[in-house]
Amino acid sequence: MTGTIDLRSDTVTRPSAEMRAAMAAAEVGDDVYGEDPTVNHLERRAAEVFGREAALFVPTGTMGNQIGIRLHTQPGQEVIAESRAHILDWEMATTAVFSGCLVRAVEADRGILTWKHIEPHIYARGAFRAATGLIEIENTANLAGGGCTPVAMLEEIWAGAKGRTLPTHLDGARIFNAAVALGVDVKALTHGFDTVMFCLSKGLGAPVGSMLVGSADLMDRARLFRKALGGGMRQAGVLAAAGLMALEQGPKRLHEDHANARMLAEALAHMDGVEIDLDAVETNIVIFKLVEGRSASVLTARLKARGILMTAVGPSSVRIVTHLDVSRGDCITAAEALTEEIEAA
Repeated sequence: MTGTIDLRSDTVTRPSAEMRAAMAAAEVGDDVYGEDPTVNHLERRAAEVFGREAALFVPTGTMGNQIGIRLHTQPGQEVIAESRAHILDWEMATTAVFSGCLVRAVEADRGILTWKHIEPHIYARGAFRAATGLIEIENTANLAGGGCTPVAMLEEIWAGAKGRTLPTHLDGARIFNAAVALGVDVKALTHGFDTVMFCLSKGLGAPVGSMLVGSADLMDRARLFRKALGGGMRQAGVLAAAGLMALEQGPKRLHEDHANARMLAEALAHMDGVEIDLDAVETNIVIFKLVEGRSASVLTARLKARGILMTAVGPSSVRIVTHLDVSRGDCITAAEALTEEIEAA
């Protein structure tokens, strides 16, 4: 869709010419045998960036999350997560299918769980309730609007989980966005989690791939689960080369996406017929609500006719996600179109 301003998700980013060249030139081997040098390089580098012993390259963030859950749980246990968590709504009930676990959904303001939210929902093994097996945190909180959980809150969760002998897993699909917004290194922002998944294919700009990081022992086991889920890729270095470039270069420009999201949010805040929490717009995601009976699907359809794509995430709610393939000028154009269409409605 040439000329389209695509604000549906940061998953729509396309590899640059430089990234394509790196992919074409990548040295490859059979990764299932552990013989792809580019994949091995990416895994070592990801582990280094996060201060971990090892890392595993996986095709998707969903696979990374589900392997993480399987590593830490036993069938019949519960996984505590926020009520809008990706593992609950967008991962095809794989927590139940692959790990045999139930997600215990806990509602929290702006999608940010604290220990006070979590502790009342922890259950030990007994005759009447499924035992808690894992605490899962999502940072940033996607469908809650891209909010960030700060280190102080995480420290309390890590300490509380340790006191209850419970493992923790981070869905850090956009953890670099959180790190940039909070002004904290990803290593400091994630050090207390047993496993961390992060995406290369969102704001960082790779076309495919995510990473799971943790201890060497956990990653050895994770490799078996990756194979079980069909994630044993062969000459995957062509993808890992893009992932390496995304990992090294992508975080440096995320502040631009945050600034563009903020500009769009502030424009929306001045429009009649719109409700938006400006304080919740911390990263590259903007979620706003239409009032007075306006329809989100009607608005997104009218914008699509003008070559601007956004996502209806409810009857009256719309999500906007900024990324490297939309410029400041594109976002200004989108803001102007939003104003016109909302006023016309």
